[in-house]
Amino acid sequence: MADDVLQMPLQYLKGVGPRKAADLKKAGLNTVEDLLFRFPRRYEDRSRMQRIISLRPGMTAAVSGTVLNAGLAHTRRPGFRLFSALVQDDSGQIQAVWPNQAFLKDVIKSQQHIVLFGKVEVWGSRGLQITDPEFEIVKDRDQGSGIGDQGGDQGGDQGDAQLHTGRIVPVYERAGGVTTNMQRRFVWQALSQLPDDGFDPVPADILKRESWPGRKAALWAAHFPSQETSVDQLNAFMTPPQRRLVFEDFFVFQTGLALRRHENAQVRKSLVSKVDDRIRQSARAVLPFKLTEGQRDALAQIVADMQHTWPMQRLLQGDVGAGKTIVALLASIVAMENGYQVAFMAPTEILAEQHYRTIVKALDGRPYRVALLTGRVTAATRRDLLPAIERGEINLVVGTQALIQQHVTFKALALCVIDEQHRFGVVQRGTLAAKGSNPDVLVMTATPIPRTLALTECGDMEVSVIRGMPPGRLPIKTMIKADSRRDEVYAMMRDEVRRGRQVYVIYPLVEESEKIDLKAATAMAEQITRVFPEFAVALLHGRMKGDEKESVMHRFASGQLQILVATTVVEVGVDVANATLMVIEHAERFGLSQLHQLRGRIGRGQHASTCVLLYQAPWSDDARERLKAMADTSDGFVIAERDLRLRGPGDFFGTRQSGVPALRTGDLMRDGDLLERAFDEARARVEAGTLTAAQIDYVKSVWQRQFGLITVG
Repeated sequence: MADDVLQMPLQYLKGVGPRKAADLKKAGLNTVEDLLFRFPRRYEDRSRMQRIISLRPGMTAAVSGTVLNAGLAHTRRPGFRLFSALVQDDSGQIQAVWPNQAFLKDVIKSQQHIVLFGKVEVWGSRGLQITDPEFEIVKDRDQGSGIGDQGGDQGGDQGDAQLHTGRIVPVYERAGGVTTNMQRRFVWQALSQLPDDGFDPVPADILKRESWPGRKAALWAAHFPSQETSVDQLNAFMTPPQRRLVFEDFFVFQTGLALRRHENAQVRKSLVSKVDDRIRQSARAVLPFKLTEGQRDALAQIVADMQHTWPMQRLLQGDVGAGKTIVALLASIVAMENGYQVAFMAPTEILAEQHYRTIVKALDGRPYRVALLTGRVTAATRRDLLPAIERGEINLVVGTQALIQQHVTFKALALCVIDEQHRFGVVQRGTLAAKGSNPDVLVMTATPIPRTLALTECGDMEVSVIRGMPPGRLPIKTMIKADSRRDEVYAMMRDEVRRGRQVYVIYPLVEESEKIDLKAATAMAEQITRVFPEFAVALLHGRMKGDEKESVMHRFASGQLQILVATTVVEVGVDVANATLMVIEHAERFGLSQLHQLRGRIGRGQHASTCVLLYQAPWSDDARERLKAMADTSDGFVIAERDLRLRGPGDFFGTRQSGVPALRTGDLMRDGDLLERAFDEARARVEAGTLTAAQIDYVKSVWQRQFGLITVG
């Protein structure tokens, strides 16, 4: 069985053994399948042999010849030895030199036929030499390249095959003591053991439609391509066999998500919301303004989900200030009007308190009881609050992770709203949902997620997007200035405050150098105070006690402070409409999405706002591109796509906790078209029930091995 070979532990491959298996395991390679799906990081064409007489310094070349003599040479450096071999073809001779590889004396010997691949250099009076080349001893000169001209002859003695030279050669990333040469041998051996009729997780009709090879042929061609294959296409990972394997990676993952989505649809929730004219009128009564088209569409989708018998799993995306909170509140009213409870979880105390104040103000005069549950709630308040939640007397609870503590119990939890969802781990989200009997789950993010990333991180969820901004919002002007022009920035700050406005000065706080950064932020606050003695200035950072933070924010929000020097603690949850200028110090140190989130703290009132990005030279090309992107657009979705290109999916949220999968071959930026197709194919086949039992079993086994606890909601 192919599965038997693919799931075989690597230590049982010939030549691997326990020590090399341990190195491979550290690289995430445990089984033969893991090894075969670890593709080369690049390919080199070593098939075109150069005549020795044609070699020139600086060339990287492959040559074939006979070893005239070989041996160890002593050097002046103590303990340092060179192994050298003089190699001759019909046009001339060249010296090959391997530093500190004395073991080669038992490998390379006179009269052997050898193929070398390496860089040609000039070495003193000895003339040209190839230093530390890769090599292959050819036992039979007439054998040819050995590995098949059709992507591997798929059999034969690997010892007689030219794996490392004389062909297009795969170059793998080193895994501890396992060199790229060793990996070639192990991959060749593993491929040779695969049966011809092995299982293929990609449906046959897709392979036929795309003219893609089967799994075994694709693996051979991806590791040991034929001589006719374009090296440029190989290195771009764009050959049909490579594309087929990328599609397989995406298809298996998306099928797993589609199966979970299908299974979720079979689950029944105990609390189903109904909507009638009375409830619609109650929701309309709290609206402070007319909803935008994007808000109306998102709300309609959410409320439709709430009326289904299966639990909602929906992501609500919207740019900073797009009005997600009011949509979530209206959905909460629907649940509360049905007699149910709502839990509203935020990642920080500041954001939770901000939501609490907003909700209490919006529901003023309405018959709903709203409570706040965070780490700062006093023990006495908590003693009264928890029993009231358990009895169902509290309709809506806003809180932080305090909501998921074991002693917090709900009577009728029907809706969980989770804000800034990427800041929570998957276990935390699931724990909150477990407080009810399969409640509806609505997760929100103000960090727009590019579609390719959303299809992986949120592929088993429905997605609603609020595009555009509420009426009356003015665009924010963004300026890039060098630190040497600080005086101009200070003049802008003075003018803005004199007009009755307020200013943020943001200082970076990087976890690795937090203490140093805090000192620098404190020094910045002191400097601003000296520069503007006529204005009230304060410092805000995450290390301050809760009461201190609350006091500073209250003073800023009420207008008692004109300038707030802060770390990224203000990234979310701080809403001061009178703040119209933000100066971001060391802007080159921030990620693009974080810069966009920070900028979103201004422009929330009726006055024009400006964001100044102050950078210190020298700055990297990436930093220059990030700041230019900020100046070019205020569209968070455009910025998110650029950020994904710059940072890659693993670092997009700044945390792996978000559940971004570790795909084996697929690249979200390079292979976005294949991801879209895999998403559509997987959903269609799961919903139609056309997958075979073997395909479903394989998908489930891969999910168990590869993705573990990854879940959503």
